[in-house]
Parts: sequence; C-alpha cells; structure tokens
Amino acid sequence: MRKPKLPRVRTCVIFNPAARGDKARHFRAQLDKIGRAASLKMTTCVGDARTLAGEAVREGFEVIVAAGGDGTLNEVLNGIGDVPDGFERAGLGVLPMGTVNVFARELRIPLQLEEAWKVVLQGKSAHIDLGCAEAGSANGLQRRWFAQLAGAGLDARAIELLNWDLKKRIGPLAYVYAGLKALLEKKRRMTAAGVNGNLEGELVLVGNGRLYGGNFRTFEQAEMNDGLLDVCVFPNVNLFTLLRCAGPLLLKGTLPANCVRRFQASEFTLDCADPASFELDGELAGALPVRFSVARQRLRVIVP
Repeated sequence: MRKPKLPRVRTCVIFNPAARGDKARHFRAQLDKIGRAASLKMTTCVGDARTLAGEAVREGFEVIVAAGGDGTLNEVLNGIGDVPDGFERAGLGVLPMGTVNVFARELRIPLQLEEAWKVVLQGKSAHIDLGCAEAGSANGLQRRWFAQLAGAGLDARAIELLNWDLKKRIGPLAYVYAGLKALLEKKRRMTAAGVNGNLEGELVLVGNGRLYGGNFRTFEQAEMNDGLLDVCVFPNVNLFTLLRCAGPLLLKGTLPANCVRRFQASEFTLDCADPASFELDGELAGALPVRFSVARQRLRVIVP
C-alpha cells in the first residue's frame, strides 16, 4: 500500500543574487531545483532580508530559509520577529553560505548546500531560545533578536574596522587583521550588571550557543533551550591576553579559565562611560547601553 503524501510545507528562500564566491555560484546553479520546492525572494541591499522575511510571514509561508551567512540569518530572524505573531507562524531554515556560519555549525547543519537543502526539505524542527537586545536609537528604544551570540568591546570594534573587500579575498583572516588593529587602540571599559552584581571588562561576549568564531567552544556551559545567556567578561584585552588565549583556543577550542570571568543570566545590562558599539550574530547592531534578555524556546528552527 502506498504511503499517503504529506502536505508540502510552504517554504520561502531569501538570498542575495549578487553574492560572490564558490558557495554563491553553486547556489545559483541549484536555483531551478530549489525553486521547484520553494518560493524565492531576492535581496537588493543591506536590510532587505529583514523586510522580505516579514513579507513572507504575512504571505503565509511556514518556513523562511536564510541562504547566506550569519548576518543574513540575523536579518531574516528579525524579519520574522517584526510580525507580531511571526515566531508562532513561521520557522527558520538555514542554507549556510557565509564565511564562518557559526549558527549552522552549532546546530550541526551541513555546510554543503545539497545536504543543507535536504535538511530543510525533511522539515524536522526544534525550539531554541532567542537572545534579545534592547537599546536606544534615534527612533527610540529598539529591540533586536539574535540566535547565536553578541559582543561589545574589542569584538564589535573589530567588526567596525573590518575591510569587506579583504574579507571577500581572504575570508576569516580578515577578522583577525581587523582584531589586531582594534587591539592597538585605546580600550573602552564596560560594566555588565546583573542580579549577582557587576563585572567590568574591556571585552564582553554573550552566547546563546557554545560556539564563537567557528568551532571555538567559548561558552562552555551554554544550552540553547535553558532560558539563560552565557556571558564572558575579559577584564583586560591586550597582546599578553591574546597570547595566553591563543594556545588553548587553537589546540582545544576553549578559553583558559584565568583569562575570563563568567556568569549566566536570563537578563542583564551592559554599559560604558565612553561611546561603544555592540554586535549581534557578527553584525553591528547599535550603541551601549543595551539590555540583554532571553525569550525561552521562542524560535522554531529546522534541524538535521
């Protein structure tokens, strides 16, 4: 007896047709195949993926697929969240086409396009926490979601200094170069304030998952469904700190305990006496002060 056919889930794939690199060329070669199982929406500029994702939710799509890197994923995520009941109406799929693809690595989504597309088609889902950042802007208090990580200090400053043309040529090494430039500048001291007191440092990293910058298990105790953010505060960031961290990171993928102070929280604030930016999922998102919190198991994501 033939098995009954399952109803097809309405799926929308959002991608940048002007993206460069082997992954982007391979994706375009697969467009006809992907287009037979999903609708396609193409971005034309920065921020478009967010607008198109919200549009797709309102059109009734049940899975919105971010075809790109972690920045594209963050835009799509926030587009779903822009619709009042967006996270209840639509789940998130991922076709990792970026430089690092930390979120895909965290959830063990294949980095090969064909295999990642099979994951989307299979439609298995899991609910994970969503990080939330609320900060002031010219338009008042703004809220943005993040899936994997956030950061301020040296981390965000390196993104400000990143040369995007260089990134296209040498990939992740462009972040290393930008980080070294940021390391030479005067550091800003920030205060992370939570229910258990305050911690001061020159670099603050916030994790929803365990990974940062690829396969580095920076947030060792993080779980994506425990209702907590994992916070790493580096009291000082200089060449000596970098050298102390480099060995354990490269050999074991973890940070030495004596270089960082850690805590977990469902919410906390981050502030700085001097102007300082913060990033979400590797994209600049605003200026301090910022309040971080968690929406427990808010996001439905398609997983292997």
